[in-house]
Amino acid sequence: MSTSKIEAPKMPKELPSISLPEEGMDSEDSFHTGLISDCTIDNQKASKVAFDKIIFRNVTFTRIAMKDIELTDVIFEKCDLSNVDFGQATIHRTEFRNCKIMGMDMTEATIRNVLFDSCLGDYANFRMANFRQVAFQECSLLSADFYETTLQKVQYEACKLDRAQFSGAKLAGIDLSSCDFTSLGVGVEDLPGCIISRGQASVFASLFGLILKE
Repeated sequence: MSTSKIEAPKMPKELPSISLPEEGMDSEDSFHTGLISDCTIDNQKASKVAFDKIIFRNVTFTRIAMKDIELTDVIFEKCDLSNVDFGQATIHRTEFRNCKIMGMDMTEATIRNVLFDSCLGDYANFRMANFRQVAFQECSLLSADFYETTLQKVQYEACKLDRAQFSGAKLAGIDLSSCDFTSLGVGVEDLPGCIISRGQASVFASLFGLILKE
């Protein structure tokens, strides 16, 4: 898959190691230019926290509710973000590499130039988010929720999408042909222009009341 149209995070060649405040983060805090690694960030509840030019490496996030978070030029490497609440986030030029994002909540998020690479994202919630220039590469997205998500120039390559929910998400121009699924939640009105393989046609036949005969 070509991700050349997706802008990569803009990072300096070297980043100093930094730590988050021991007393926790407050709403509208901002953190710039640094590496945060090999730690657990636990029990944080704040809104409109901003991270710019930050790499998170081997970080576990637990009991995190950070609505309206702003991530710009950020990389997550081998992090566990399972069940974090990033609802209404604004995310730009950010990469998630080999991360666990199971149950992550990005409801109504604005997501631009973002790469999800080799992530475990089963049950992730992207309901009513707005995606533009986004790529999912070799991710597990079983039962992930893209209900009424705006998908503009979004790429799925070799992803596991079984039981993912796409109702209300227009799939025109979306290529699912390399993905693995036996069922999807999708409406007939959402399918025109969706790109699938011949072998996947049977998945959608029942939506049109068709019976495929061998």
